Amino acid sequence: MNAIGSSSLFSRLAGFYCVPAGLIARLQPLLLLGFRLYVARVFFLSGLTKIRDWSVTVALFTDEYHVPVLSPPVAAALGTATELSMPVLLALGLGSRFAAGVLFVFNIVAVISYAALPDTAVKDHILWGTMLLVLTICGPGKIALDTWLERRFALHAS
Repeated sequence: MNAIGSSSLFSRLAGFYCVPAGLIARLQPLLLLGFRLYVARVFFLSGLTKIRDWSVTVALFTDEYHVPVLSPPVAAALGTATELSMPVLLALGLGSRFAAGVLFVFNIVAVISYAALPDTAVKDHILWGTMLLVLTICGPGKIALDTWLERRFALHAS
């Protein structure tokens, strides 16, 4: 009788865990979509700021941002191109892991290159880097063109 009672208690406890865990797991695609859209917005708006006044952007890369290896005009052009292209891919969920990985590395370079970055800004970069790392490792989730394309081509390959 004890074996039956303990089994029943274990089943109830497992149910108390598994049912809510299953419901929470259904939110994962929305969380990953939220990560993609939030980070994409941050980087895209930064890119738009850079193209508003190109001479100021090049001056910033000359005086403030010290990108290793690249000349300031080249760093400004590559940085701006990255901030305008990768967020679009990330938001659409197209080439998501690639875009998230590129922005992850870009984020690290940005922190290293700008020595005068305040502590609050470093915390923002840590948040964005963490979100980008999650997207790079876990992928874009079910609400993404990547997922749609995988399903579409998997059906035709069969």
